[in-house]
Amino acid sequence: MPESQHKKSWLNREKAFAAFTTGPLMDFWQQREECELVGVDGVPLRFVRFLAPQHDRVVLISPGRIESYVKYAELAWDLFHCGFDVLIIDHRGQGRSGRMLSDTHRGHVVKFSDYVDDLELLWQREIANGPWRKRYALAHSMGGAITTLFLQRNPQAFDAVALCAPMFGIVLRLPEWMVRHILDWAEGHQRIRENYAIGTGRWRALPFGLNVLTHSRERYRRNLRFYADDPSLRVGGPTYHWVREGILAGEQVIAHAASTTTPMLLVQAEDDRVVDNRMHDRFCAERAAAGNPCEGETPLTITGAFHEILFETDEMRAIALNAIVDFFDRHN
Repeated sequence: MPESQHKKSWLNREKAFAAFTTGPLMDFWQQREECELVGVDGVPLRFVRFLAPQHDRVVLISPGRIESYVKYAELAWDLFHCGFDVLIIDHRGQGRSGRMLSDTHRGHVVKFSDYVDDLELLWQREIANGPWRKRYALAHSMGGAITTLFLQRNPQAFDAVALCAPMFGIVLRLPEWMVRHILDWAEGHQRIRENYAIGTGRWRALPFGLNVLTHSRERYRRNLRFYADDPSLRVGGPTYHWVREGILAGEQVIAHAASTTTPMLLVQAEDDRVVDNRMHDRFCAERAAAGNPCEGETPLTITGAFHEILFETDEMRAIALNAIVDFFDRHN
């Protein structure tokens, strides 16, 4: 299918979503290469590859918290059919990668920089010396924070990077001073610091009507089924320590925003209830003031979108995906 025709299909896929996912997408998924490398502290890291000899560009996808590469089949299909090889990592503590705690539902990391070290390891092993003419990254939420911290160490690693709803700040239900007080207190008690953060717990299936991630019933139900069918993929709420590390990571991203020079497109969900959009605006403003503006100087806001922009309804998803592919093409 020519690329222009493929892009048109983005606008009406949900109408026959079951036929697409059980037909062409399933056939494509069977062609994946599942691989493993050893990350920080010996934690096994799983990743998946889609390669074609005619492709001379690659995209590394860095997913969000609790996500696995199995969820990203549709995005991989779309990028692959736009002429990109695709690699997707399962971050430590989630997906098919190793866990740090005996309760595998607890979203935990010892240091946020472990995620960054893992990504750097994958980049060095798979991408740095690969056969591609151009290298790109596409990251969502927590993956956006990880990727941006990686770029602050390695500004030349990618030719261009697109971030979707990156986790530069977390939406908190309590006042910030109170959250910091609780997290600092929990940090001093190992049993508590490694326990579920207040108001969270083990994974459970939420009905579509209660979700704040996407307006797409078809994509939400499909993604839920991955976790329902394969209990080993399930991750529940974060630990107190993970929340603390996540907040500090966002602060580090903002503190060094001015030195982040890689060409970057930041895509923002207008109705995000998970990450703090004000931090996106601040990040872009810091970069612009330093003379390295993000694409368009400010975030590209997807009107009406919830947090998972690339799993939104066809219309919203197509706006974001077209902008991302066009952005990569401009840095070709």
